Amino acid sequence: MADGIATLISSVGLTQETFLVFCILAVLVVGAVVVIITSRPILDIYPYLNPSARVRARKGRLFDEKQISELVETNDVEEVENYLKGVSEYADVLDEYPLDKALDVERANTYDFVARLAPKDIKDPFVVMSKKADIDNIKSLLTSKEVGLTSDETRELLIPCGSLYDDLESLADAESVTDIISSLDNTEYAAVLEDALPQYEDTNMILPLESALDKYYLGKLLHSSDVPSDENKQILYAYVGTQVDVTNLKLIIRAKQDDLDYDAISPYILEEGYQLREWKLKDLMESPDVTNVVSGLEGTKYAEVLSDVIPVYNETGSVAVFEKALDVYASEYSKSLAVKKPLGIGPIIGYLNQKENEIKNLKIIARAKREADFPNSKIMEMLIWVQSQLWVILTLFQDLD
Repeated sequence: MADGIATLISSVGLTQETFLVFCILAVLVVGAVVVIITSRPILDIYPYLNPSARVRARKGRLFDEKQISELVETNDVEEVENYLKGVSEYADVLDEYPLDKALDVERANTYDFVARLAPKDIKDPFVVMSKKADIDNIKSLLTSKEVGLTSDETRELLIPCGSLYDDLESLADAESVTDIISSLDNTEYAAVLEDALPQYEDTNMILPLESALDKYYLGKLLHSSDVPSDENKQILYAYVGTQVDVTNLKLIIRAKQDDLDYDAISPYILEEGYQLREWKLKDLMESPDVTNVVSGLEGTKYAEVLSDVIPVYNETGSVAVFEKALDVYASEYSKSLAVKKPLGIGPIIGYLNQKENEIKNLKIIARAKREADFPNSKIMEMLIWVQSQLWVILTLFQDLD
């Protein structure tokens, strides 16, 4: 057999040494291909190792159901505050600020923390989320000047977070809403507010200004994640897009409760929705009432969510039941997205979702405890729970829409 191979090598004009070199090169090429193929998953995971470890450490300190139940059982808001002072995540902020402001600071710090540690490929949407503190502070400034608060009262409303905080704090001394808008001339929010200024001047209401800021934020958030080139980015786009859809639906439902028509609603809606595209949003805004908005969602993932609470709405007349249902759905959906990529973006989304819910729940509890004899059973109904683990497991195996 060896003689046959030698004859074959000679017939193609190669020496045995040359043939050996070719064989070695072939082995090296095949080996390199194998290394590249097998190392690709490791390379994809590597940027997420440190961020995942850090958010998992924080996730382990989130409140469980037992702790939330203990907070619900407290007698008043002072007991709530004392309970939170015994928790490292809230102790420092509560030493500096009143309870509600401390919770706002903790939320802003959380988004800033995630924006700083997120891998480069997915950083942009989290940076946008971290700017929500600036938007909230601008809204507080506008509101305070509209209702005539003093400079000191205005400063108390501001959250000491965000990239513009120092500049915005100085605007507490501004005389009017228009003065604030003029002073924001060198920021990314200038054009948005200037476009909405005529509506403010016509109505003497700051709602057009606040809604313009919300619409700008949602648009920037959606655009920052709308190139889903890999599974991590697909999950992030689904997470962000669902937030946009839920916000649009809440606005439309509340507007229909107030008998507003398409022309009154459309300026406040981000028509570049996620699953709810422009034509669908237009149909919903043209619906005659709330129940028709819900029926108009047939064929979307939001239909069953809202249809299930129609009986409660018919009984109470309160659109809060739809808002709660959408919040719970968004939370459950976010959790299902988080488990799709446990070695990628999953832990980041899972932590953000749970932290956001924790702060919302703490605000609900604190608000209820300020009212005398507010039933604990009612508080439990108001809280946001990820209710169905089975739902999460089933959603895990669905395609990202």
